[in-house]
Amino acid sequence: MNWMNKMNERAHLMGQMLETIGAMDPDARGKCLEGELRTAASRCMCCSHTRQCAKWLQENVAGAVAPFDDCPNAALFKEWMQN
Repeated sequence: MNWMNKMNERAHLMGQMLETIGAMDPDARGKCLEGELRTAASRCMCCSHTRQCAKWLQENVAGAVAPFDDCPNAALFKEWMQN
């Protein structure tokens, strides 16, 4: 997979994760800092759990109260959920 396809795939997974856990709800928007978003995207690009993440997202289409446990951004996303 070339780097652009990888970047698109990971951005899609990260967006799905944020929607699934409710961190993209209108009340949560704008509460993360630009630097945090950049860090989250970088972690996602380097993550080795892509297949497990995609499977978890398929299993939680209706929503979830917390992110995928092995997500390198789990702690940050939980923080965003609380803001």
